[in-house]
Parts: sequence; structure tokens; C-alpha cells
Amino acid sequence: MFLLEHDAKTLLALHGAPVPRGVLLDRVGIDAAGLPPPPWIVKAQIATGGRGKAGLIRTATTGSELESHLREILGATHKGMTVRACRIETQVTGVEEAYLSYTLDPVAAGVRVIMSARGGVDIESLAAIPGAIRSATVAPQLPALVAQAAQLTTGFAPHVASALDAAARELARVFMEAELSLLEINPLFVRRDGGWIAGDAKIVTDDNALFRQPQLRALLASRAVAYPEAQRKQEHGCDYVVVDPDGEIGLLTTGAGLSMMLIDELRAAGLKPYNFLDVRTGGLRGDAMRLVSVLNWIAEGRRVRVLLVNIFAGITDLGEFARLLTEAFARTPQLKVPVVARLVGTGLDTARKFLAGRDIPVVTDLGAALDQVRRHLAP
Repeated sequence: MFLLEHDAKTLLALHGAPVPRGVLLDRVGIDAAGLPPPPWIVKAQIATGGRGKAGLIRTATTGSELESHLREILGATHKGMTVRACRIETQVTGVEEAYLSYTLDPVAAGVRVIMSARGGVDIESLAAIPGAIRSATVAPQLPALVAQAAQLTTGFAPHVASALDAAARELARVFMEAELSLLEINPLFVRRDGGWIAGDAKIVTDDNALFRQPQLRALLASRAVAYPEAQRKQEHGCDYVVVDPDGEIGLLTTGAGLSMMLIDELRAAGLKPYNFLDVRTGGLRGDAMRLVSVLNWIAEGRRVRVLLVNIFAGITDLGEFARLLTEAFARTPQLKVPVVARLVGTGLDTARKFLAGRDIPVVTDLGAALDQVRRHLAP
């Protein structure tokens, strides 16, 4: 999960890392009592880079200037994303900009440490300068990360080396404790006395580790409006994402890889899937509630005209799945679209009998299922 900057800095602060004092605003009206001291930086909160060059990061010294910036930034779009909130934080002055990141390197089975004595919006341009960006991959262990970072600072100005060394120690601890996939600080503000502060933060979490991360789960719950898919996964035990609000085909599927392949096949065939889903049939455990939730979410699709059920059963018996599915259909009468079911696995004959009661024919071939979908979508 990619954290917005405000939430990334909140997580860093929870782990004791220094960040500028800031608040999150989703409206133009401001409460001066809750703001950090001016001058301020107004930063649009969207999950993409290039905000500064797009005019979505600005400075303000007065309340009226701050409100003017909020009025212009909130609701703006950048790279297809709409700005719903802004982080207002105290402007940090009298500092230099450096760069530090930790990222998982699955090929090398380690953690890649990247560091530069220079940072900021043009960090990519430094790649053409020999030695400007330093990196190494080490074992995913805190002592190794700290030792490697210390080696990478060799030759930097003393105050920069001191700041990066201290930041590397602190952030390596956060990276390991929070079980992150990526932790990038750019810029990392360096003070003349060797102190540091996270000027910006990019964090990608490992969703599979969330059950071991109470602080991150609490943060996610408090910011569910910004991370609806991740919150749904935590609450309902499955992955669900709307991939096209104008999609015509609701998908009830299992298996992340198979579901993505199905979406690709539908699009290649000129069809428009509405959602991605890995319902995780093995976790149903005799309860139809997860399926009820999924059908309710699909029913929200304003242009959904057909539901395609595509299930490859492994440990799940298709007869049991079909029984739960028919119960779920009975509890979601608002989903009034034809259903195409492609099922493969154990208990297929029993599944056919259950679904026949709802006039839902079952096929085992994907091509046949797509032919049925096309017939339902035909004008």
C-alpha cells in the first residue's frame, strides 16, 4: 500500500523519526488554533510524484494566502488523480537537501540502500553524475543496513555525513520494525549542526504484514476514506478494487493472478470489467457474508450489466461455494443483472444443482463464458 505523504510522516513520527509539524485539511476554512506556526508549506496529498512541478506544493505566510492556495489546490487533478486534502506544515529553512531510501530487492533477497548528498525534485538528473548517487544491497538485517549506510557516507561533507548516518540508523530501524517495502526520504533536510528532518516521505507497506503492525492498522482505520481498498481487505479478508467506474462486467473471482489475467483477457476482447477481486474462497468458512459484501460493492457500479463468476476451486468445494453464493444472491436483491458462472474444480455437479435453482447455467470453458457475457451485453 502506497501511503500519502501525510500518513507516511505520521507513521514516521509514531516511530520517533523527526518530521515537520503538520496537519491535514480537506476544506478551505481553516482553524488557526490547530495550525503549526507559519510560514507554511501547502502540499497536495495524492499518490504520485511531480507535485511541485505541477504547482501542487506552495508556500504561504498569511492565513488569507493559505486559504487561497487551498481553494486552488483542493479539487485539482494531476495524473488522473483528484486532490482531496492538503498537508499544511511548518516551512523548514536554513537546510540543505539530501536523499536516502531503503527498498526491498527481491532478486537479491536483500534491501537496497540508496543515498546522495544532494536531493530534491531533480534527484533523477544526478544519475548522470558519477558518484552522485551511491547504492548497495545488503542482507535484510538492521546491523547490516546501518553499517552499509555508514560506508556510503564516506567523503561527504562532515555535517552531511553526520546527518545521513544518523538518519540512516533511525530509518533503517523504522524500515525493519514496520516491515516496509519502500522508505524514501526526498528531500532529507540536513542542518549545519548535522541534525536532520524528513522533508518529504514516500512509504510503501507490505499488506501481508499488517496483522503484525498495530500502529499501521490503527492509522489505516483512522484514514479509511483515503485507503478504501486496503480497509476493505482488513475488514472483509479479500482484495477488491474498482478498476473502471464505467465498467459493464462485475467480477466475482478468486486468485489474484488469475483475476488480473481475466481482466487483461476481457480488455483484450474489447470488454469493460468493473472491478478486480480476489475473494479468497478458502476463507469463506461456511459464511456467506463476504460474498454478500462483494455483491453489494458490485451493485454500486452504475453501468454494470452482467456479473461474471470465475472460480477455480482448490481446497474449496464448489458445491459449498455455490450454496453460499445462492444465499448471498438472496440477500442482495438490489443486484439485478444476469449472471454467467464459469466454475472448475471439485463438487462441480453439486454446484450446478444449486445454481440451476437461480437459473444460472454453469460452464467450465472461459471462451464459452465470454460468449454468454457478450450476449447479455448485446444491444
